[in-house]
Amino acid sequence: QVQLVESGGGLEQAGGSLRLSCVASGDAFNWYLMAWFRQAPGKDREFAGSISWRTNIPRYADSVKGRFTISRDNAKSTVHLQMNGLKPEGTAVYYCAAKKYATEGTSAKAYDYWGQGTQVTVSS
Repeated sequence: QVQLVESGGGLEQAGGSLRLSCVASGDAFNWYLMAWFRQAPGKDREFAGSISWRTNIPRYADSVKGRFTISRDNAKSTVHLQMNGLKPEGTAVYYCAAKKYATEGTSAKAYDYWGQGTQVTVSS
């Protein structure tokens, strides 16, 4: 079982940047598919990006492609989400998620472990 703790959220202006971090503990981080989701008020949790434990290849939702970059540091059991070109519609709680031995997944239902979330607010 793995525990996830996110950090790095905050208030940023449209067009600005934020970097989210998620630190994992409790199990071997190397075996986990790691992902970021976001959930705006009144909306479903939405996939933003993921990164495979096997290939380190990232995958992105079309809504963030070209602006967000996901990366992982296995030595530090950490996954990052660099968010550039922030938009007001990106205001949401951002969650880190993990699934052991999986190589891809865009559905929230596929993930077994979740962090508590970090608030990102983008002002226009």
